[in-house]
Amino acid sequence: MLLHLHRPRPNFHLFLPGILSQFQLHLLPSHALKSSSCLLEAELPTDHCVDANGQDASSRSLLGEVSIKPFWFCQSEGKEGNFVEGMVGLSHGLEDFRVSQFGRCHGLARKGRLKEMRAVLRQIIDEEGSGSAPFLCELLLNNFQGWDFSSLVWDMLANIYARSEMVHDAVAVLRQMDGLNMQASISSYDSLMYNLRHTYLIWDIYKVIGAQGISCSGYTYNIFIDGLCKQRKLQEAISFFQEVRTRKEFNFCIVTFNTLMSGSCNVGSVKIAKSFLSMMLKYGYLPDRYSYNTLIHGLCVAGSVGEALDLSEHMEKNGILLDVMTYNILINGFRLRGLISDTWKLVGKMVIYGLKPDLVTYTILIAGHCESGNIEKGMRIKKELLACGFQLNIITYSVILNALFKRGQVWEVEQLLGEIGTIGLDLDIVSYSTLIHGYCKLGEIEKALEACRLMHYKRVICNSFAHRAILSCLCKKGMMAKAQWYLDNLSNSDQPVDIILYNTVIDGYVKCGDAHGAVGLYEQLITKGVTPTIVTYNSLINGFCRAGQLQVAEYFFRTCELHGLVPTAVTYTTLMDAFCRAGNVDATLKLFDEMVCKAIKPNVVTYSVVMKGLCYQGKLERAMDILERMSSNGIVADQIAYNTIIQGFCETRKKKMAFKFFLEMGRQNLIPTPVTFNLLINLLCMTGEVGNAEKFLKYLLDDGVQLRKFAYSTIIKAQCAKGMPYNAIQVFERMVKAGFVVSIEDYSGAINRLCKRNYTNESKIFLSMMLRAGILPDQELCAVMCSAFYRNRDLCSFSSVQAIIVKCGLSYP
Repeated sequence: MLLHLHRPRPNFHLFLPGILSQFQLHLLPSHALKSSSCLLEAELPTDHCVDANGQDASSRSLLGEVSIKPFWFCQSEGKEGNFVEGMVGLSHGLEDFRVSQFGRCHGLARKGRLKEMRAVLRQIIDEEGSGSAPFLCELLLNNFQGWDFSSLVWDMLANIYARSEMVHDAVAVLRQMDGLNMQASISSYDSLMYNLRHTYLIWDIYKVIGAQGISCSGYTYNIFIDGLCKQRKLQEAISFFQEVRTRKEFNFCIVTFNTLMSGSCNVGSVKIAKSFLSMMLKYGYLPDRYSYNTLIHGLCVAGSVGEALDLSEHMEKNGILLDVMTYNILINGFRLRGLISDTWKLVGKMVIYGLKPDLVTYTILIAGHCESGNIEKGMRIKKELLACGFQLNIITYSVILNALFKRGQVWEVEQLLGEIGTIGLDLDIVSYSTLIHGYCKLGEIEKALEACRLMHYKRVICNSFAHRAILSCLCKKGMMAKAQWYLDNLSNSDQPVDIILYNTVIDGYVKCGDAHGAVGLYEQLITKGVTPTIVTYNSLINGFCRAGQLQVAEYFFRTCELHGLVPTAVTYTTLMDAFCRAGNVDATLKLFDEMVCKAIKPNVVTYSVVMKGLCYQGKLERAMDILERMSSNGIVADQIAYNTIIQGFCETRKKKMAFKFFLEMGRQNLIPTPVTFNLLINLLCMTGEVGNAEKFLKYLLDDGVQLRKFAYSTIIKAQCAKGMPYNAIQVFERMVKAGFVVSIEDYSGAINRLCKRNYTNESKIFLSMMLRAGILPDQELCAVMCSAFYRNRDLCSFSSVQAIIVKCGLSYP
């Protein structure tokens, strides 16, 4: 058994341009290998040394039958230096052994025994491990330069490194080959491209293949298309496919179409996936099980479960029986639509056809019941699974944990965590994130932090999702100092801190009214080299708009443009609304015109802000034009937009136009809000049509409309002011029956108005109602009533109020 030395490995870094220069590699010099023996000097005892199998060193050769000078773990005789000399001997022995193995590889290559050569090279790489390419390249350079079949050995070495997912080592070998004018095979590049297909580097590899004049295989094209699809670059993948198809460089196979179908479904483009299925048939390929399952999955995720079922039936007609995976895809599709009863029908169908539901099937069913609010059913399925001997995985438990958190059942969460610990399951990144996010949503920040600490202890790398949940919870609780500390701790511990985390805390500062704290964090992220996004600037602009510092808000608005960021509709609307509230309608309209000129599409809120500004200026016709422009631009006006323009007509007391737009809301299938009714009722009262206001109120209540207290109190005050006390009493009683909390202000509003118009007897009715409700009058109300009773010579009532004053401990008016 070979003794593996702990050779120091170089650090590898990617850089551009050119794939062969993207890995910055430094060959390990020979003296570094020799000096590595010092690493073990302090670790092994020097009084007695044994071989790697624990035997006395003199009993056998460490390197077996290889005819090179063996090295022994020597028993010390008190002479310093023996150990180091021995280690150096071992390092030379290993080098000689590797050289002999490479020599054997050259001999096998010469005889065409490539399988045996691959086996020897794989053994070398397995024993040397990752990062060994510089050492092995140096041996090949120093001992086999110019040998016949040397390029084949180099190429096979690169190929095995690539297939073993040792990408840095594979690139190191290819780089050395390039320097020696050796051409690597397409197979080596294919293997390297496959392992890098999730990265942008596949383009560079493809360009290198073309630059070296190597003919691409069908496998090359399929890997490249798959890589683009894996990176969700569907349009690039389709363009590449069309380009290669036009050049007729290779014959497509079913794998190519399956890859494009899968990539299309993953980005939600099911129609494109279906077009590739049609193209597949046109080229004479029959869809296989993977083809059908891919498209069925895409249809289910898109919500087209009926079409997915039809496709599964077509699949069976073509002789491909549905397997457990197909049924699981369909069951999950029905779960996504909330059709839980149909999922059980599919399970029954599975059993009829002799298929056994697996853990994935039951996990989907548990998830479906939990998501529909029937956690008890999900827990019963879990219990039955355990009774049947199923070993539940962490995915199943994560589904239940998520459902329990949504119900706020923290105690049940703790119980389930205990069960997970008892059966020895380790939480993964998803389950930890579920815990942290769930605790944070329930405001249990300490438990969330505890889960984060446990995650760190278990060496599970906390992702941005979990960090964001904690920061968001701290910010919502107004604990900005802790949020800032948490973010600083992340940054100082060299963990990746993305702009989303900074944006979360900046927004927290803004919502707490600390715009300057937000600016401080903004300056910190700039210093650390983090690039701000438009969301960053939107938060800052919103913060200073809230603080009324519009000049600073406008400064950040212009700064984001200087940094090459394009302001969004939210950016413009935030600043426009602030100017409008400050009365600077001209600035609002100027920003709106600028927005339109820059082809930034306004949203419904933007239009509402513009209409509000125009209504402030009394330009109601222009506001109506804006409402029409919304429709022509394909933006459906909402209740806020209509309420804005209705309010404009109410303030100018144009009753006819206000009710015209109220009726228009109905024609547009928009349900008026309580604000809409408040505006119209207030308009009728302001124009003296109190009777119509009362009729309108009755009509709405009879129609089942839920009104706010403001609608009742507005009519009551108007009735009292107009000398309609008994109508006011009726509406007041109706307001109380509706369940609204009535305060002293409500009674005072009615009593004050009645007393001013000498309706003293009616004011006593309100006073009696007030006292029965357990509400005592205040000093101001007693003074108003005493004055009215005294003025009308109602001395009895005057005395009664004075008695109340004494009882309440108030001062005489």
